[in-house]
Amino acid sequence: MKLPQLLALVSFCVLISHASLSAAPMTSITYPAAAGPGQAKHLVFLTGDEEYRSEEGLPMLAKILSQRYGFTCTVLFALDPDGTINPDNNTSLSDPAALDRADGIVMGLRFRQWPDAAMQHFAAAVARGVPIVALRTSTHAFNFPAKSPSAYKSFNNFGREVLGENWVSHWGANRRGATRGIIEPGAESDPLLRGVTAIFGDSGVYETHPVADAKILVRGQVLTGMSPTDAPDTYLKKRKSDGVEQPINDPLMPLAWTRLNHNANGTTNRVFCTTMGAATDLANEDFRRLVINAVLAGFALEIPARADVRYIDAYVPTPYAFKGYRRGLTPADHALGQVLRAGTPPPPAPAKKD
Repeated sequence: MKLPQLLALVSFCVLISHASLSAAPMTSITYPAAAGPGQAKHLVFLTGDEEYRSEEGLPMLAKILSQRYGFTCTVLFALDPDGTINPDNNTSLSDPAALDRADGIVMGLRFRQWPDAAMQHFAAAVARGVPIVALRTSTHAFNFPAKSPSAYKSFNNFGREVLGENWVSHWGANRRGATRGIIEPGAESDPLLRGVTAIFGDSGVYETHPVADAKILVRGQVLTGMSPTDAPDTYLKKRKSDGVEQPINDPLMPLAWTRLNHNANGTTNRVFCTTMGAATDLANEDFRRLVINAVLAGFALEIPARADVRYIDAYVPTPYAFKGYRRGLTPADHALGQVLRAGTPPPPAPAKKD
């Protein structure tokens, strides 16, 4: 082969190789930081719950925090082998090495069983003392079976040990009694509550009994229906924790709190945890503001009198439900400037046997 032909062949191969690399599917998404107080600090968002659509709510928050507050935001997903988002795949976390560069974590996880190779990145980030903002089912983020070979089975208690509470039980009933946030008496002047006046969510209240050093900011009032104007409910219910019966709203269950988690290596995580956090809950402006305020507080940044939490792109979250995620979507569908597409319809339910 003559030299010109050889050079042409090499150039062609390089172009093909480059095109193949360019066509590689995106496994996470990063929103570059605009100007703002975050000064390009790196937030990593961990999505992965089967019911409450964290794969929709957290990218929306990441867009706001990147474009309005100056954080670099990377969102990780549970993916199937074909690169599509599947929150039911509880062993998957895309690009866990991004946690090595995390200055803070925002998480919406439920009963994950990540391989040790992914867990070590998460555990190391926690051990560095990064601030953590945890939503809804993150109180029960991990669920390794007793016979699991994982070296991280102790993270089944991550909720109680780090966030301040594990899963206890449903208190208000999903889809029957919505949640009104009631500011804890004495917490009104806490900076996290600046501009927060009317918290409402359509997910139900959880039973919670946070650790003693938690500072409760908001409690959850169970309503008689699914409207913000519905009255508080009055029925009696037994607590799962001790079997004692009480009126459903007396006392109210803690809904949001902060605490400092002191690690054995001497580092400290500033923690904000809330048992609200469905993607539909985040459509409530005041709840969204509380979460944004919590991120700012995690970095000891000044919290505005009324933080700007307007959406960057249109946001129409999917109602929460098991098996209710949008099929066929990839991380690229969450790009800035895009409205999340509907995805493909779920497969039909199998026919019932006679």
